[in-house]
Amino acid sequence: MKKTLLAAALLATAAFASANSACDKPKNDFDNLYCLDKVYLQADKDLNEAYGKLVKVLDADGKAALKKGQLAWISSRNSECSYSDAKGFYVNLECATRTTTERAQFLTERYRECTSAGCMNSKLK
Repeated sequence: MKKTLLAAALLATAAFASANSACDKPKNDFDNLYCLDKVYLQADKDLNEAYGKLVKVLDADGKAALKKGQLAWISSRNSECSYSDAKGFYVNLECATRTTTERAQFLTERYRECTSAGCMNSKLK
């Protein structure tokens, strides 16, 4: 039993190391996709954390403005970074990551304003 667990742990470690080294020197488009997806998922996590932090310091009007702005941003990101046609649905992960990172930074800046100078709801759109 211990040998089986040790073998499984070694295989998992090797797979993890292999996956990380794939991002150092991607060999093909699938390696690139894997790596870009990891970066995008982290950017999305950062965005969600920034949004959650900001929403906690806003009043009701600020929350409404933030939600409206976020929905507009999502629509803009989707139209800029993805499309679909008869062959399928396509997402440009570099574009999605860039726009998501920019939005997370924007939300972080609004949070900083709220906690220092006061929330300016007009800037939340």
